[in-house]
Amino acid sequence: MIDPAEDLSRAVEATLFAASEPMTVSEIAAYVGIDADVKGALSDLAMRYEGRGINLVERGGRWLFQTAPDLAHILRREREEARKLSRAGIETLAIIAYHEPVSRAEIEAIRGVQISKGTLDVLMEAGWVRPAGRRDVPGRPLTYATTPGFLAHFGLESRRDLPGIEDLKAAGLLDPVDLAFDALEMQGRDAEQLETVDESD
Repeated sequence: MIDPAEDLSRAVEATLFAASEPMTVSEIAAYVGIDADVKGALSDLAMRYEGRGINLVERGGRWLFQTAPDLAHILRREREEARKLSRAGIETLAIIAYHEPVSRAEIEAIRGVQISKGTLDVLMEAGWVRPAGRRDVPGRPLTYATTPGFLAHFGLESRRDLPGIEDLKAAGLLDPVDLAFDALEMQGRDAEQLETVDESD
């Protein structure tokens, strides 16, 4: 005889397995029972799938089964990407991820150049960016934010897991020219402070 907790875990497992997209706790509850302890069942399942070929993970408040990180290379096929992300696309995605919700004008102000409408279209087609409402300011500009699909694709539980500046420097992902300018700017500030100290003496 199957006990109720085991029965619920099996129902949650089946629901997630059949889902075409990651699901929230409330979405799962709509299938297995509104009063069911879905969080408990998810926690139980996540522990059971630890160390196996697939894991149950939470990404941005949504749950899904995914290939274990150390086995992903087995399923990765060498293929030519039909449409690679441009530098503008990468920069735009990074700005949205770190500053969301952010408007097109704000993205352009941070990048220092205009972006084509196609750049945002590519990011939305990839399922990584979504419209996030309008700002309550004159003109009511549309803002953009990342999606659960963005978190799942990059293996992030939430935006808090995005790498910081020091992580990016350590990985060599920041432009050395930008770093050199930052260093010069810091030297300039230090020189100004020294002059201020000298004048006060």
